[in-house]
Amino acid sequence: MPAYYLEALTVTLGILLLVAEAFVPSKSKTWIGLAGIVGLLLILALTFRAIGPDNASEGKAWAKYALWDLYKFDAAARFYKIIALVTAVFVLILAVDYRSILAKFSGDKGSEEGTGEYYSLIIIATAAMMWMASAKNLALLFVSLELLTVTFYILVAFMKRNVGSLEAGVKYLILGALSTGFLVYGIAWIYGATGSLDLAQITLAAGDEATPGTPLLFGVALVIIALGFKVGAAPMHFWIPDVYQGAPTPTTAFLSIGSKAAGFMALISFLAPFSHCPYAGKIFSALVILACLTLIIGNFGAIPQNNFKRLLAYSSIANAGFILLAIAANRSGEDGLSSAKIVGFYLASYLIMTMAAFFILNIIRVQSGSDNIDALDGLAKRNPILAVAATVIMASLAGVPLTVGFLGKFFVFQAAMASQMWIPVIIAAIAAAAGFYYYFKVLRAIWWNAPNHKDSVPFDTTSIFSFALTVLTVAILVFGVWQQPLMNLLKGL
Repeated sequence: MPAYYLEALTVTLGILLLVAEAFVPSKSKTWIGLAGIVGLLLILALTFRAIGPDNASEGKAWAKYALWDLYKFDAAARFYKIIALVTAVFVLILAVDYRSILAKFSGDKGSEEGTGEYYSLIIIATAAMMWMASAKNLALLFVSLELLTVTFYILVAFMKRNVGSLEAGVKYLILGALSTGFLVYGIAWIYGATGSLDLAQITLAAGDEATPGTPLLFGVALVIIALGFKVGAAPMHFWIPDVYQGAPTPTTAFLSIGSKAAGFMALISFLAPFSHCPYAGKIFSALVILACLTLIIGNFGAIPQNNFKRLLAYSSIANAGFILLAIAANRSGEDGLSSAKIVGFYLASYLIMTMAAFFILNIIRVQSGSDNIDALDGLAKRNPILAVAATVIMASLAGVPLTVGFLGKFFVFQAAMASQMWIPVIIAAIAAAAGFYYYFKVLRAIWWNAPNHKDSVPFDTTSIFSFALTVLTVAILVFGVWQQPLMNLLKGL
């Protein structure tokens, strides 16, 4: 099957569900979310069967399309499409469970009218992420990134009767527009310096001494700033805590995982032409500074937080710092894992851990109406199963051995030390130690604090939501000792 069918099917699925929401009468819109989950799982299965033009049989007409000047389908593209689809499936499961709150603040009282649009927007955003993974031209990279951003404008402000959601939407809109300006201006400078938007041509131009260095470096700096907004790198991080706190919980999860993964997809693709050019030292030195600043702000900013969403927001910033450090190491993989593989593994492990954390948050938010950490007080007595799951998740986010979170951080430290980045390694070690404090602050609430609520927290083992949380929690432990399945997906990066 031609690879470009994957995005076409995803967009078609989103539009069909949007039409169904408008014209199929039903009081509950849960079936739209469930249909989206089934559809995305089918597309995920097709991802393993899709082929790009380089692997097409001789004589296939579609392999000659001009589309392939913009679109690639290699191992990296396949991996990041899988990340996008898996993230969207879990976000839809979250959204289905969160539908009562979505309906309360977005539609008429007691009605789920309009919530189907929410599910459709998640699917369309997923298609944008998939296009980004296959972009081999800055034009396609920009268009797909903006499609993703525009859908997030709506998803963040979707609860129109909630002041926090509207405030978050305005902040994200203003800063998203600002980052778009940086991105377009940076691409314009790069085009002026190299004469091309094609990444392969930019690679050749970057290694040519005749290419003017100052305009090229200025354009690269502008694009890095723009993508820094998308991934939550300091000092472009300041929108994240407020937007994460105000947005609906499924949107926050999608922003934290999907949008971040998309941003790093774009950053890795963009930086590839400059990894061995004469200006590589300057470019990757700037990334080292960004990584260190992001690690410090993310980890130490999380310490005083009492709101679980804001804590996860600063955790997102901190993890962006570790990923930036892996990219800044600029490892080719000749004597270990390459930077691209480390970033891929870290994003996969981050998906599992953070999505599981948002599942816990979602249960508590729906049951107690609060996002604060004190809503978890006494969870061990109210629901021991959830308490154990939360303990595993927080331990993995902190980087405790025998969890997948430990392996991700270990690979980053290994790459940084191999590149002799000793000062960043020391900063990262201090930041990781700070992470133990604020992650274990959550565990203190769960195991040591007295319950604020007498009611037990429901955990229906037969529901798709509880099944998904169980799968994520088990995956944290399994991949912590057996990482080969993830490594198999990373082959070719």
